[in-house]
Amino acid sequence: MGYFRRTLTRPAGNASIYSTDMKRLLSTGEILIIVIVALIPIFASFPYRINIFLSWEGAYRLYLGQTPFKDFGMPVGYMYWVIPAMFFKIFGPQMITLIKAQAFINICSGLAVRSIFKSMGVQPAVRFSAVLVFCLSYTFFNYWPWYNNTVIMYELVGLAFLMKYIFSNAAGKWKYLLLVASGFFIFCSFFTKQDGGALGFLIATALLGYLALAQKQWMPLMIFLGSVLVTGLALILPVTGSFGYWFNHGQPPHSSRMSMGDILGDFLGASQWIKFYILLIVLLLMVGIKNWKEFWLDKQKMIFTLLTFGMLAQATIFQVTSYVPVDNNIFFHSFAFAFLLSLLAMLLPISFDTWKPVLITTAVVLLWWSHVYWRYIDRFILKSGGETYTTMTHEGLVYANVVNRNTYMIHQDSTDIPLDQWRVPKLKSFERIMMPNPTVDGIERLMNMDLVKNNKNLKVLNMSELTPLAAEIPFALETGPEYPLWFHKGVGMFDKETDMFVKRIQDKHYDLVLFEYIPYLNNFYPFKVREALQANYRKVDSFTAPRKPSSSAWVEVYVKP
Repeated sequence: MGYFRRTLTRPAGNASIYSTDMKRLLSTGEILIIVIVALIPIFASFPYRINIFLSWEGAYRLYLGQTPFKDFGMPVGYMYWVIPAMFFKIFGPQMITLIKAQAFINICSGLAVRSIFKSMGVQPAVRFSAVLVFCLSYTFFNYWPWYNNTVIMYELVGLAFLMKYIFSNAAGKWKYLLLVASGFFIFCSFFTKQDGGALGFLIATALLGYLALAQKQWMPLMIFLGSVLVTGLALILPVTGSFGYWFNHGQPPHSSRMSMGDILGDFLGASQWIKFYILLIVLLLMVGIKNWKEFWLDKQKMIFTLLTFGMLAQATIFQVTSYVPVDNNIFFHSFAFAFLLSLLAMLLPISFDTWKPVLITTAVVLLWWSHVYWRYIDRFILKSGGETYTTMTHEGLVYANVVNRNTYMIHQDSTDIPLDQWRVPKLKSFERIMMPNPTVDGIERLMNMDLVKNNKNLKVLNMSELTPLAAEIPFALETGPEYPLWFHKGVGMFDKETDMFVKRIQDKHYDLVLFEYIPYLNNFYPFKVREALQANYRKVDSFTAPRKPSSSAWVEVYVKP
């Protein structure tokens, strides 16, 4: 009987059991889902996102023509900022342009996932469901660009080119261009963020290593590795400035995020979905595989298996090494889902060649991920809102006269500002970006200061999340290979850089300093710099920082005494 009763995927070259109309509609549906989910955010307004200041400033510096590692230093590669900088060139350096850039990134990610499944011959209905899972579980969340999702986009594009090569029926040397493209994007992934990029590189290398061992095809592996090396040299050599110092070396007390203890702790103590997928996959493979040697030699099935386990392994490590935001590793759902659905279709009398199972599967997927879109339906369509209760006070605390699941907790953070008390500043860079009313008031006071209005050559140190003020005041950003792109101690700067800023403050180098004081974060902006400001400068204003939900933070305004 062999080791599978039916094929895991649709065999390449075989006549499809799907009608032409059904295949075309499913294919069109995939593309529409990818594009629509990606484009929805560009028509909305958004509350200011914590940490998004880094995305803006890196893209703005590239937009101005500055060179990474020469005009500014950072502990990662610069490919993260390339796409937002290109969009700044097209649409202008506004915060909302970052949303447009992320829409493009999300479209690339979705099309890459679709291409991967298509190259592997995943049945059209299964592929459609898996693409839907990917869009709901991953791209729907990522409407702001961040390096922890950009690194995955580059990786997925690289893997899409790799799968094109592995399963392409084309012959000749031109086919090797697919490997070159794969190596290029895999290095772009690594040059966005080391952990995710390195794991993507290991997955691609493992897949080509399998071809080398099972089918004695060593040349593809060599071409891929050569492409990664050449791409690395092409991207690194022009910006060698302080590259060796900044790129993942840092200074004491810099420490690696790779901790086997943390990885095991997160995997064994949590990671319920990952372990659940592994359990189901192992059980179904045990039932389905009757001859392990034949399974090893079947390229299609082995590649699909290796890729799925690789994605689960990457997600396990990535959730530890890149822990912000907490859901940045959920790209694995679509791969595990596609693999499991393909295994079930192989082992059980389930046929996906008619509309009934397709519609049922789609409905179940929408129910599974309903928490993603329900809050928007509830807020904007049903407009149910929260119940209104009579409120009273006790020892300065406001409480409701009814106790239920919505009111049993009394929120004691007096600095928290509800979103209905946020508004958009009247500044081009912050168009359609909402911030707390006190933050907007503070920005308006800052922009109306005589020092700001009457001085065209201000020397400004902006250690706050309001980085777009560089374009609004405006002022020239400081440059130099030793100058950090962002000021998070232990991540973007260390003792040497902290001491540099303290010395400049003691020398009264700056006309204006903005410092964001976040007492609940450990040296997010170095406390030592604030101490130097308090000793050498005069604080003239303080206003709420644009942080949600943690709003107990303030932007302090300092000038020379």
